[in-house]
Amino acid sequence: MKRYNFLIYILVALLGLASCSDDYLDKNPTDKIGGGDATKNTTNAWAALNGIHRGLYERYDYQGMGGIGAFYINVDIMGEDQVYNASQWHIGLYKWQSHVSQTSAYNEFPFKMFYKFIANANPLINGMDNAEGPEVDRKAIQGQALLYRAWCYHNLVQLYGGRYVKGTANDQLGVSLVLESSEEGIARSTVGKVYEQINADIDKAITLLDGYVRKNVSHLDLNVAYGLKARVALTMGEYETAANFAKKAQDGYSLMDANTYANGFRVDPNQECMWASVIQEDQTDKWANFGAYMSRNFSSSAIRGNPRSIYSVLYHQISDTDVRKKLWSEDGTHADLPSDVELLSIHKRFPYTSQKFIAPSNADSRVAVPNMRVAEMYLIEAEALARQTGKSSEAAKVLFNLVSTRDADYTESTKTGGDLIEEILLHRRIELWGEGFRWFDLKRLNLDLDRRTKTVNGIEVETNHKNSLTAGTFYKASGTDEWNWVIPKDEVDANDSYEKTN
Repeated sequence: MKRYNFLIYILVALLGLASCSDDYLDKNPTDKIGGGDATKNTTNAWAALNGIHRGLYERYDYQGMGGIGAFYINVDIMGEDQVYNASQWHIGLYKWQSHVSQTSAYNEFPFKMFYKFIANANPLINGMDNAEGPEVDRKAIQGQALLYRAWCYHNLVQLYGGRYVKGTANDQLGVSLVLESSEEGIARSTVGKVYEQINADIDKAITLLDGYVRKNVSHLDLNVAYGLKARVALTMGEYETAANFAKKAQDGYSLMDANTYANGFRVDPNQECMWASVIQEDQTDKWANFGAYMSRNFSSSAIRGNPRSIYSVLYHQISDTDVRKKLWSEDGTHADLPSDVELLSIHKRFPYTSQKFIAPSNADSRVAVPNMRVAEMYLIEAEALARQTGKSSEAAKVLFNLVSTRDADYTESTKTGGDLIEEILLHRRIELWGEGFRWFDLKRLNLDLDRRTKTVNGIEVETNHKNSLTAGTFYKASGTDEWNWVIPKDEVDANDSYEKTN
């Protein structure tokens, strides 16, 4: 890596703990720390780690690149479940065009961002053993840096690499494994090798984070490590591992009740958030925040003119007694918005519009970005159990434990095999809508993209995807080259090793 093997510089926004509480907020200006100084002692290293936490909601180049929240939007709109009502910054991805263009800024954005996080994590991984300070801090810092690197590579290899296929060599090209600072170009590793490194990093992090008690949800702890292990194992088809770690990740968390759920996802993380990016009021980039595009009530041109809708076909598969159905307004009038939420007359109304994410006001776009929720762990456990022989009843029970908190009329499923898996995947789409999962699920399961009109319960439901906005992209067969994002041109030009591997 040359182009994105940045000199290590860290945004120092929070010196102890990037927190939603002023108790932990460092009021000093943002600064930079050199790579060697970052691991001189644990005080510097905490500042460096907090720089990575802060970087998750930093703007990268353009307004439509507001950190990890923007990434979730970008990848989600390539699926079928999030619908555009007007043209907006990310429209090229909605059309399936930007990700196969080597010169597109929206293809380059996640590559650049994740490798920046990796470049900032590597010194903390490689240099903490000799840092001055308490051992408990050294372990906590190194463990979180390892999780960051694993998480980044999991995102990168799913985007720019071939699909992982269990039982094969997985020798298709993945991404370059940059494990230490280097000015030399590094060739792309195979998908199999990338996953080996991901799992090695997570396993070491699990050991290091055992016993660590974080002070806020912006940091990564043992539950997050278990959750990432489960997420990766699900992608790899390692279903026993996925189910076991998803179960472990749930420890200490409870699910929201229906009233809490109906209130929407807001600036303060809800009780299901295992890991969230919490944006401080004095650090907000209000036009680039996740909430500047995904909340219902912030007054930005993106939301006023292009509020996001759910795919009509998916909406009509949600039970009328399910509280999650209230997170979208079928007629676009939002008659059942929470009483403290105001829409302006200039907020356009469209059918099936989301009200899942709620900003503090029309002038404040902050919404806690959910990077991992315990509901996902229930869904991973249920799917992973359902894909194992003889475990349908266990899977159905896990699914019931989740869905019954959303729908009091839901009864435990008696389905088995593929039918049960389809039910679980349906609830996964409903539950995790807008959180950046659907396109990844389509790729890992080798499913077609299908945004067309369909029949639901014997009734034809017309698609609300528009030909003018999708450029006619209503269907994409699975397994084609279009499912792999291309390596950006700047990186190919700067990295001589790609001449041998591309």
